[in-house]
Amino acid sequence: MQRLNKQISKAVDRPVKVLQFGEGNFLRAFVDYMFDVTNEKTDFNGGVVIVKPIQFGNLDRFHEQECQYTLQLRGFENGQPKKVTRIITSVVDAVAAIEDYQKYEDYAKCETLRFVVSNTTEAGIVFDETDDFNALPPKTYPGKLTKILFDRFKAFNGAQDKGLILIPCELIADNGINLKKCIMQFVDLWELGDEFKAWLESACSFCSTLVDRIVPGYPRDEADALCEEFGYEDQLIVTAEIFGLWVIESDKDLDALRKELPFNEAGLPVVFTKDHHPYKERKVRILNGSHTSFVLASFLAGNDLVKQSMDDPTIRKYMEETLFDEVIPTLSLSPEDCKEFAAAVSERFQNPFIKHKLLDISLNSVSKWEARCLPSFLGYVEKFGKLPKYLTFSIAALMSFYTSQKAGEMSLVGNRNGEEYTIRDDKDVLDFFKANSSKSPKEFTQAFLSTEKFFGQDLTKVSGLVDAVTSYITDIRAKGMRAVVEELVK
Repeated sequence: MQRLNKQISKAVDRPVKVLQFGEGNFLRAFVDYMFDVTNEKTDFNGGVVIVKPIQFGNLDRFHEQECQYTLQLRGFENGQPKKVTRIITSVVDAVAAIEDYQKYEDYAKCETLRFVVSNTTEAGIVFDETDDFNALPPKTYPGKLTKILFDRFKAFNGAQDKGLILIPCELIADNGINLKKCIMQFVDLWELGDEFKAWLESACSFCSTLVDRIVPGYPRDEADALCEEFGYEDQLIVTAEIFGLWVIESDKDLDALRKELPFNEAGLPVVFTKDHHPYKERKVRILNGSHTSFVLASFLAGNDLVKQSMDDPTIRKYMEETLFDEVIPTLSLSPEDCKEFAAAVSERFQNPFIKHKLLDISLNSVSKWEARCLPSFLGYVEKFGKLPKYLTFSIAALMSFYTSQKAGEMSLVGNRNGEEYTIRDDKDVLDFFKANSSKSPKEFTQAFLSTEKFFGQDLTKVSGLVDAVTSYITDIRAKGMRAVVEELVK
């Protein structure tokens, strides 16, 4: 069977307009899909260049398939099952920022480049004063971006029409604002000058966003059958739910941005707004917060998929009571609106077409918990003057999932009833758990909750939290996750 390529996809050569930091499933099933549909239905005519920003992994499969891949959207529409299969042709190249720096830098100075999108996880948008401007490239994402923006500024002599529109998709509050803040800190740290800083302010735009689509990714168990159905081999197949929402807040002219990105003209679910916060709070704390609060406990209780978790009465009760009893009461939107959204989320989690692996969701869970669950946790404590049972337990579940002293390749190796699994997170997080996992439950909890780098504050100061988490971890070690969760939901 022939491998998918541009001849099969009938791809059209397009000028590079989008530089995309991240080659993962979400960006390919969401952002690249949006640009693909827009190319088809409007005169946008823009190609995407994918950038692999870290050393881990390779781009061999992208190059072997000339960056073509198949996306299959699956779900229910008007109560009926629906599948949409589409070959994505918007990606025109893929480049490794570290291994092929010169090619990466050349794309950053491309005449037609206009947009930068990214999904470097919640831990990606950070300022690190040890980052080096002279490195090829700098190690942090904002550092990389500062350097290529400076190179672009010099290459075009500060031309106003060569500025870029930056659209980060990381699930952190005010992602565009925070990305700009980090870049400006690097400008000062590296002494890149007031003219460059002024160009960033006037010629570039930093958009805060919200993204929403569940993307399980590569359908390993179905891949062979799907390739037979397609009539070609594809090692980059992506599956996702049909539902999608992209909210984009502009710090400049909203109408001008809407014209440059004709997503609405293409009939896509994109909202351009001056305030994305109401959408963000609802989505991050209900959908993403529920993921982060229950998936690690569910995995250690024996489940592997979100759908399995929803079919498990114990885990489903855990998830739903977390949302309705502990998260929704802390939100600013109306309870009716939040409950309606939460019910829709529960239905989306039960989508029989989506095989969303809990281990995929587990990536970078420490920073995810801080961004997705901590606001609800603190809001509940402030509003009710007591600890939220499930959100408190989710800390113990996270710590139990990360418990390991066995190192893997840029990872730790956990153990679920004799079955090994991979724990992936930033080096600082992995180093912490490797050094602290063998401690007593009390010492382990004290060390984790007091690490301000993980939470932005010392959580041991929350009354009763150390004792509660310690008790949960003690029980989990003695009885196993399944037994403890069953007791929790009684």
